Amino acid sequence: MNTFEGSYMGDASRLRDHACLECRICWYVYDPTVGDPVWQIAPGTPFSQLPQHWRCPECDGEAMHFMVVQDEQ
Repeated sequence: MNTFEGSYMGDASRLRDHACLECRICWYVYDPTVGDPVWQIAPGTPFSQLPQHWRCPECDGEAMHFMVVQDEQ
């Protein structure tokens, strides 16, 4: 498996609750402070707690195709 900076390798336990992740296909950013109105994900929901069936609301890419773009303390 190829890895790159920002990849969490599909291991959600490696993510902080406030981390923002970006789809590497269409560049949609999942921000946990906003949630996802398309999938009816409430604001405050960390990426690691998204339902297993969740997909990018822009391009339908799988969650494993997201990479960390912001993980400030």
